[in-house]
Amino acid sequence: MQIRALMYFDELVRTNSMRQAAENLNVAPTAISRQIENLEYHFGAPLVERSARGVKLTAAGELLAARAGRTLRELDHVQQLIEDLKGLQRGRVNIYANGATVANLLAPALAEFSLKYPKLRFAVTITSARAAIDAVNSAEADIAVTLFAPPMSGTKVRLRSEIAYDLITSPRHPAAALPEISLGELADFALALPDQSFGFRQAFDALFEKEGLSLDPVFVTSSLEMLKELVLSGAAVTLLPALTVRREIEAGQLSAIPLAGKTGIRTHVDLCVAPDRQLSFAAAKLLDFIERFMRERSNSKADTKE
Repeated sequence: MQIRALMYFDELVRTNSMRQAAENLNVAPTAISRQIENLEYHFGAPLVERSARGVKLTAAGELLAARAGRTLRELDHVQQLIEDLKGLQRGRVNIYANGATVANLLAPALAEFSLKYPKLRFAVTITSARAAIDAVNSAEADIAVTLFAPPMSGTKVRLRSEIAYDLITSPRHPAAALPEISLGELADFALALPDQSFGFRQAFDALFEKEGLSLDPVFVTSSLEMLKELVLSGAAVTLLPALTVRREIEAGQLSAIPLAGKTGIRTHVDLCVAPDRQLSFAAAKLLDFIERFMRERSNSKADTKE
C-alpha cells in the first residue's frame, strides 16, 4: 500500500467529492479513483459508494477514515524527525491553547523564541482546554498550554504552575484602593464573568453558593477580550489570573486585587505533551523554552509578593 493512496483517500473523505479532491491535489479525477481502487484491492473490501451526490463511505471506509488522518500526521512527524537527524534546524510546531493562556503567556514566549529560531514555523489554535488535550492525544498538536484543564488521561504534564484569580478592576474603580476584597464585598459590584462553559465560572459559582451568596453578574460572555474591555471602560469588574492582563497592569490600565483569606480560586497552567511521542527538534526546543518562560514568570511573581 502506498502513502499516496492514503493521502488521496484522506482528501476524498474531507471533500466528499472526487472532482474537488482531484482539484485540491492537482491531479485528474481518474487518479483519485485509481488510488481508491488500489486501497480497496489491498484491504479486500469496498471503501466508498459512488453516486450522483458524491461519495459515501462504507463501514470499511469509515474504519480507514478514522485512522488515515492520524497515520498521515505521524508520517509527517517522522519526516520532521528525519530532517532533524540531518541537522536541518527548520520545522513546524502545532500548539493548542485555551484563550486565557495566550495573550500574556504564550504569545510573548512564542515571539521571543521565534526571534532566536527564525526558520521555524508555528501554528497556534485557540480552543477549549479539553479540546487542546484531545489534540495532543490525537497527534494534531505537539504541545498544549491549558488553564483549568479537566482531568484527562493520555497526556504528560511537563510543567504545572499554580495561579490565583484576582479581582481585576480599572484603577479608577473604588475597589482598586482596597488591599484585598472579600466575596461579600465583591457581590456588591457590577460583575462581568465568563459563561458557565468555563471551568473558572463553575468554580466561582460553587464558591458563592458555599458562602451563601447570590450571584447576579451584569455581563456574561464567552469572550475574555470582552471581559477585559468592560473592565477597562469602568463598567464592571471581573476575576482573572493577573498574568492574563499583565501588560495592562504594568501599563497602569488595570489593577489586580487579591481575594481575602482562603476563599480565593486557584487553578493551574499546564504545559502538556503526549507521553509516547518523540518531539521534533523544533517542538522540543519550544517546549523547553516555554517551560523556562513559565518558571521565570512564576518566580518573578513570587519575588514581587515578597
